[in-house]
Amino acid sequence: MNIRELLSMDSIFLPSNATTREEAIQQMAEGMHAAGAVTDTSAFVQAVTAREQQSSTGIGFGVAIPHGKSAGVARAVLAFSRFEQPLEWESLDDQPAVMAFMIGVPEANTGNEHLQILVALSRKLIHDEFRAELLNAGSKQDIIDILSRHIG
Repeated sequence: MNIRELLSMDSIFLPSNATTREEAIQQMAEGMHAAGAVTDTSAFVQAVTAREQQSSTGIGFGVAIPHGKSAGVARAVLAFSRFEQPLEWESLDDQPAVMAFMIGVPEANTGNEHLQILVALSRKLIHDEFRAELLNAGSKQDIIDILSRHIG
């Protein structure tokens, strides 16, 4: 898994001015579309929203990892947002999200690529130092460099 292939400048929001979980998901999906990975933003947002309705993707530590499989996704893609104001995400620890990673994979993807991405992120996000690096990053390039250094 190569973060530089999954994440582009178009899919990083630093800071994001989204004021709701739904706005954040829409904004990140549009960034993924601008990056050329999402072909049908509406279909992808529906898939992510349906996943959110099953159970919140707010994992705690101020982090959410919304994700979805959709025919509206052409290739695996990742988005990142750091929010100007913390967002209610119905997180496991009842704390608002200050940042989110969104994962998109093609529906036809028979493998578990999104799970591999999810696991790699989750393993790092439990560490205070890693989250602090993301919170203190000054640019989109810094986000890409941090993720490349820690995840690959």
